[in-house]
Amino acid sequence: MRDVLIAPSILSADFARLGEEVEAVLSAGADVIHFDVMDNHYVPNLTVGPLVCHALRNHGIEAPIDVHLMVRPVDRLVHDFANAGATYISFHPEATEHVDRTIGLIRELGCKPGIALNPATSLQCLDYTLEKIDLVLVMSVNPGFGGQAFLTSSLDKLSKIRTRIDALARGGDETIRLEVDGGVKPENIRRIAAAGADMFVAGSAIFNADDYALTIAELRNQIAAADG
Repeated sequence: MRDVLIAPSILSADFARLGEEVEAVLSAGADVIHFDVMDNHYVPNLTVGPLVCHALRNHGIEAPIDVHLMVRPVDRLVHDFANAGATYISFHPEATEHVDRTIGLIRELGCKPGIALNPATSLQCLDYTLEKIDLVLVMSVNPGFGGQAFLTSSLDKLSKIRTRIDALARGGDETIRLEVDGGVKPENIRRIAAAGADMFVAGSAIFNADDYALTIAELRNQIAAADG
């Protein structure tokens, strides 16, 4: 069974109590905190910036922070989020002029680089980048808003990427994570895990639940059932 990570997205958290909310989901069993960074330019919404990341670090949050940049241009915010304490930084290849340079920049700044793929984005961009990154983020909704329904076409994409990752045979701490973001919930996470994902972003499914620990436990139970 692959090691799996649960990554609640703060997009669905109560921002008036963000520090408490993040502490609560981590205490409830989450592994990673996910940031959906939108610029009202690359995607039609405006969310959080690096100051929020920095504030959580100052609040005492030590868990990995997974920053998904849905912005254009990319590189300036790479600098800012790296300085603010990000662990992973993923970006969309369509949003930068030089994909390889952006990957290198993320690595140089001490973070783990990732490529984010929209539902209609071809896997071709992984031909020359997969060996250089630590994360592939598959968008299972069209980016820009939380609370959307999962696109089942993402399952085939996850399966094909899992085959590519396994073929590289990187092991240990160098494993390339296969992350899925959009519409993930207890009712569908078993199928998503069976398709090959090992890092699961869940926003409303967790933060809108009455019991964070119970919901995260159910997500893990469904993931485990995919291997059964």
